[in-house]
Amino acid sequence: MNTASKAVVLAGQSPLFGELKQLLVQHGYSVITVDELEEGHHPVDLAIEVSNLDLDEKKSIIQKLDQLLPPQVPITSTSLAITATEIASWADFPERVCGFGTLVPLCERQLIEMAPALQTGPAAMETVAALFQTLGKEMALVEDEVGLVFPRILSLIINEAVFAVMEGTATPEDIDVAMKKGTNYPYGPLEWADRIGLDEVFSIIRGMYQNLGEERYRPAPLLRKMVLAKRLGERTGQGFYTYTAQEAGVK
Repeated sequence: MNTASKAVVLAGQSPLFGELKQLLVQHGYSVITVDELEEGHHPVDLAIEVSNLDLDEKKSIIQKLDQLLPPQVPITSTSLAITATEIASWADFPERVCGFGTLVPLCERQLIEMAPALQTGPAAMETVAALFQTLGKEMALVEDEVGLVFPRILSLIINEAVFAVMEGTATPEDIDVAMKKGTNYPYGPLEWADRIGLDEVFSIIRGMYQNLGEERYRPAPLLRKMVLAKRLGERTGQGFYTYTAQEAGVK
């Protein structure tokens, strides 16, 4: 995809927003907000929506994008807490909607998962795949299920680690040391949760539980409490660990 004069709408509330914006700009894209889109005079090639926690907000954004953009412009939306098929059902032009999934930090992710909805047309899939490839990411086509593959499996590991903390099995530090040394993971599950954001992890677990209804997907109550308390990890300065302002990225 030739990035000359390419414009992308980026919308939604997620840690992914800032990192995607930076990556898009670095690769020559003009990033436009929904407010700027409403003002008009912005030819757009694709829209990316990244909300996971507030699904009412997500629906509102998708419907607004669907109204503002010409029917041929694809909309790709994170399908971590909800299926792409359900997201597409909110649009009057569902064939343009395609799901995708990844987790922050993006610099550590070589691959982005793409999950077409049942309604997704081939033109939308091609455009979405081409965009992410121009950002230096490999694409993997996966089935349209909540959480996709890597985010789902990692979130379940984190959720089990949170249950272990609740049950007094071990401290967060000991759990992380055991997992890093026992599996050669780059991070322990609770350290990983703090880096990703506990709200993002909770949204995936909650989505799987609501969609699949199985007990093994039940979110750990402590995880929900920490999200309610805004102890979301590195970016808020406190999660399972405490971070300095510099570590949290506070300027």
